Amino acid sequence: MKALVYHGPGIKSLDERPMPKLLSATDAIVKVTRTTICGTDLHILKGDVPTCEPGRILGHEGVGVIEAVGAAVSTFKPGDHVLISCITSCGKCDYCRRGMYSHCTTGGWILGNKIDGTQAEYVRIPHAETSLYPIPAGADEDALVMLSDILPTGFECGVLNGKVQPGSTVAIVGSGPIGLAALLTAQFYAPAQIIMIDRDANRLEVARAFGATACVNNASGDPVPEIMKLTGGIGVDCAIEAVGVPASFELCELIIAPGGTIANVGVHGVKVDLHMECLWDRNITITTRLVDTVSTPMLLKTVGSGRLEAGKLITHHFALNDVLKAYETFSQAADTHALKVIIEA
Repeated sequence: MKALVYHGPGIKSLDERPMPKLLSATDAIVKVTRTTICGTDLHILKGDVPTCEPGRILGHEGVGVIEAVGAAVSTFKPGDHVLISCITSCGKCDYCRRGMYSHCTTGGWILGNKIDGTQAEYVRIPHAETSLYPIPAGADEDALVMLSDILPTGFECGVLNGKVQPGSTVAIVGSGPIGLAALLTAQFYAPAQIIMIDRDANRLEVARAFGATACVNNASGDPVPEIMKLTGGIGVDCAIEAVGVPASFELCELIIAPGGTIANVGVHGVKVDLHMECLWDRNITITTRLVDTVSTPMLLKTVGSGRLEAGKLITHHFALNDVLKAYETFSQAADTHALKVIIEA
C-alpha cells in the first residue's frame, strides 16, 4: 500500500509499505478514504517530537471504512463507515476512567507518533471500540475529518481549559486551523470579544468571516497596545496560545488580565520563558493539555445538525499520490492560503 513515511527531521516520502495486520483481538483495520495534515505533523518533521521515530507512517486524522475487525470487536463490522479519533483509548485504565484518554496507558496519541498512522491506504486502529466513531448515513465525510483532531483540540485545550464564559474577552494567538477551531467553538459560550492575532492577513480575514470581533496583525509591530486598547487597558480574560513558539506564549503572558487564564494549545519543541516577575501577583492560571476527545460525541451531533460548519476549514483537496504536494501547500500557507487539506486515498 502507499503511505507517507517520516525518515527523520525534514525528510519524508511516499513509499510502498506492507498492509497492516490485526495484532490484537481489539484491533480494527480501516481503509482510509480521507485524511489530512496537522500542524503537529509539521512539528514532527522539524524534529520537535522525539517519540516519533524515523520509518513511521504519519497522520492521526481521518475517516474510512472498516476492512477487518478482531475477535473482541462487536460494535463494528466490515463495511462500516467510521471516524478515526486522533486519540486511542482502552476505556479501562485509570486515566481513561478519569476521562484523560490522551494519557491512556496503552493508547493516547500513538497514531502517526508511536505506531503507523492514517496518511496511508490502510491503518490499524488499536482499541477499536473506544477509538472509532460510527458515521451517520449521508454525513459530509470531508467535514467529519475535522472532528478527528482540530475541533476537539481547539475546544478542549483552548475553550474549555481557557474557561471561556458569556461576556468574557478572548484572544486567540494564531489563526491557523487550530486557532480557527477554537474561534468557532468559543462562540458556543457567547464571549463579548474574540480577538484573533496572526501575522497572515488572509487568515485574519478568514477569522473575521468566522466570527472574530477584532483582528490584530502582528507582522510589523507590537500587538500589545492595540489589544490593550480593545480591552480598555485591562487585557483579556482568556488567552489561547495556538501556535507553539516561544513568542506566541510570551505574547499571551503580556495580554492576560488579572484573574485570567492562559490556555496553551500549541506543540512546543523548545523552551519558553515564564515571566513570573510579571505574573506572580496577578492571579493567573496557566493550563496545558493534550486533547482527550471527550467532546467528540457532542461535536459530532453539533456538526451533524449544521450548527457547527466544520467544512469551512477545508481549502484544498489532493489524492494520496499527491501527498507531497499537499504537504508543500499546507506548509506554505502564507502563499497558498491553505487551512485544512483533504487527502483522498
